[in-house]
Amino acid sequence: MSKADPPGRKVLRRAVREQRRDVTLGAVLGMGHQTGEALVPVLIGLAIDEGVVDGDVPGLLLWLGVLAVVYVGLSFSFRWSARAGERAALTTAHRLRTEVIGRVLAPEGGAEEGRLPGELANIATEDAKRVGAVMMALIVGIAAATGLAVGAVVLLRVSLPLGLLVLLGTPLLLWLVHLLSKPLEARSEHEQEQAARASGVAADLVAGLRVLKGIGIEPTAVSRYRRISRQSLTATLRAARAEAWQNAMMTVLTGAFLAVVALVGGRLAASGDIGIGELVSSVALALFLIGPLSEFSWVNAELAQGRASAGRIAEVLDAPRAVSPVAESARAAVPAGTETRPGLPVALRGVSYGPLRALDLDVAAGETVGVVTADPADAAALLRLLGRRADPDEGAVELDGTALTALDLTGLRAALLVAEHDADLFEGTLLDNVTAAVPAAVGGARVSAVLTASATDEVVRTLPDGRDTAVTARGHSLSGGQRQRVALARALAADAPVLVLHEPTTAVDAVTEVRIAAGIREIRAGRTTVLVTNSPALLGITDRVVLLDGGRVAASGGHEQLVHECAPYRTAVLS
Repeated sequence: MSKADPPGRKVLRRAVREQRRDVTLGAVLGMGHQTGEALVPVLIGLAIDEGVVDGDVPGLLLWLGVLAVVYVGLSFSFRWSARAGERAALTTAHRLRTEVIGRVLAPEGGAEEGRLPGELANIATEDAKRVGAVMMALIVGIAAATGLAVGAVVLLRVSLPLGLLVLLGTPLLLWLVHLLSKPLEARSEHEQEQAARASGVAADLVAGLRVLKGIGIEPTAVSRYRRISRQSLTATLRAARAEAWQNAMMTVLTGAFLAVVALVGGRLAASGDIGIGELVSSVALALFLIGPLSEFSWVNAELAQGRASAGRIAEVLDAPRAVSPVAESARAAVPAGTETRPGLPVALRGVSYGPLRALDLDVAAGETVGVVTADPADAAALLRLLGRRADPDEGAVELDGTALTALDLTGLRAALLVAEHDADLFEGTLLDNVTAAVPAAVGGARVSAVLTASATDEVVRTLPDGRDTAVTARGHSLSGGQRQRVALARALAADAPVLVLHEPTTAVDAVTEVRIAAGIREIRAGRTTVLVTNSPALLGITDRVVLLDGGRVAASGGHEQLVHECAPYRTAVLS
């Protein structure tokens, strides 16, 4: 394997190599099965010659006994060959599914860029399954080739012309089948792309159905899905037509080939060059060859679809990472909070990224700082940098004096937690969602405190089973305000030394927002908190506020001071 091979191709090849044992076992057993199938016509012909033509009853019984043993052997071989093939196919699909999901969930990110969640799910399931099916196709292909070889050898022994006909005609037939698989491969790839896109759009529409109805664009969304679904259907029909055309042509070619074999065998029997038993064996072998040749058609279709799916998997695995992983030798220890200093300082030094320009920002340990942005793009860029979902083009982001680029990503995100505005809930109970990131040693008092601080205790009292109420996937069984409070409670429960909250109260009423602001101030005492928000209620509990305008710090000071002295700030928070 070349060192220049992309990672995705290496993973695919490694996944195939790891199943070498099962594939080899399945192929050997499949070869035994096909050999037995090919010998059955020969044994029938011998039984006819011995028992019918020569009238040798003991000889007839002997060959019938041998035939029975061969039947038992080929049945055993088929069963265990299929079992090994299925195991190899399922194991390969599982391995690739794990690799794709691992790449999508990798801390460095990047694989999800430009792809809908439904599309990624389709690649991790259907495409992985198709590549796994290649393992079975290899076993079937090797077994079919063995059946053809054994059939050709037997025919050579019966008649040289018949044997040469099979040996010369089969490679030509396989070459034609390979040419027929090319359109199917291209159309199968397009079919999978369109199906994945349709799945992704459908998943997004279902997830945002309540929002779509609320703003009255449900008909537009439905129309969009219908258009994409029709495109997917068209691609599927084209792939189906290509597969049907390939199978039809394969049937025609195979039938013509077998007709020639049967015709030649019949003429040889008529001229006395072969006996009755040999003629029966020859015709039966010609019929037997339909199986291996048909299997080659199926194998080619599976390989064509597998190659298309493998390419899509490789694209995900080879997707550029949003941030570079830190080498083990260069990795610095992630700072941790202590009892005397539970919060950690955060700093941006001359950072330029997206709309941010040479931004300098210091947040002291234990300080609560509000960040107001005149442009939402500034907030989005800041959150990406603090969560290290991207690295700055220039400058550095530091945690306790150490650049984020030198810290382990998993440990970093536990120490510096960025709670996005659109955070999702997961299926389970409300309590499960809140305590998802809570260490097992943390007692119930902490959980009760975060429920109170986030005003989630009010939500608990309205639910039928309180904390144990089941929450559906993405929290759609809750209202927008309830989901937002549960997500905030989850972020507060993690008790990170540094917590960055992005607009955590946009879906709650003014009274609840004031209560939440006081709760955040109290429960985060001593820890570093950054509130990226334009909410006056939240900004009022900060130690100081920073206004970002044009990608730079335009003003800094107390909330009340900036309201009275800074017009751009007043416009941002009060308009």
